[in-house]
Amino acid sequence: MKRSYLFVPGNRPERFVKAVASGAGAVVLDLEDAVPPEEKLAARAAVCDWLAQRQPADPGAWVRINSADTEYFEDDVRALAAVKPLGIMLPKTESAAPLREIIRLLDTLEIPVIPIIESALGLMNALEIAKGPRTERLAFGSIDFQLDTGILNDAEGLLFARSTLVITSVVARIGAPIDGVTMQIGDAAQLQSDVARARELGFGAKLCIHPNQVALTESGFRPSEEELRWARAVIAASDAASGHAVRLDNKLIDLPVVERARRMLLDEVHPGSGDSGNSG
Repeated sequence: MKRSYLFVPGNRPERFVKAVASGAGAVVLDLEDAVPPEEKLAARAAVCDWLAQRQPADPGAWVRINSADTEYFEDDVRALAAVKPLGIMLPKTESAAPLREIIRLLDTLEIPVIPIIESALGLMNALEIAKGPRTERLAFGSIDFQLDTGILNDAEGLLFARSTLVITSVVARIGAPIDGVTMQIGDAAQLQSDVARARELGFGAKLCIHPNQVALTESGFRPSEEELRWARAVIAASDAASGHAVRLDNKLIDLPVVERARRMLLDEVHPGSGDSGNSG
């Protein structure tokens, strides 16, 4: 699983290569919010042309299509079926119905989908969406969610929504969810705080809107050296005790703690390897 997803406007093809070189876990070519209506068709063509021309060794990209309630949705999916993006992000997802429609339009192509939860209704139907066909993980459209609900506070006000997405993802056995964007592009302290909060709540990644947000996002979701030292010490103590509960630094080390340490070390080598996928 990736730790950062960098949006790039689909109507700015000159930025695609730079975005891929940014170090982001995944690049998301955007056909939705970043593109005005009069440029939707040109953006779709630019995205499909770029995907069609890339070499097999190129990393490729995800694409955020237009939502299922727009006139662009079906044509977006049909166009992408011919150029095979790494995956599709579906904005404003409120049920599993548009996921099933995407699968129908893709026919036999097995392209993963990341539904974006951006409304109260979407949150209430999050488990249905998480268990939908081809859902790889959920993303939180926090800005639109605040607009829909009238919640002004991004921290305590969105705690219930964020925790719901985390718990729902565990129940559905899909990857840890992706937190919403930080709008303050040049505020490193704010970004670090947002990433730390998201990780503490159980998120595994974050949406980014500028290349300068990628490095801090990637490092923020990665276990720190101190955490890795703790995990190695826990494993060593557990192995020495042959799996029995043992004390380390005056704290009890039992099986759940050992499992947490193992996951942390595994995730450092293979990010997201502890997550379960949903084949739909």
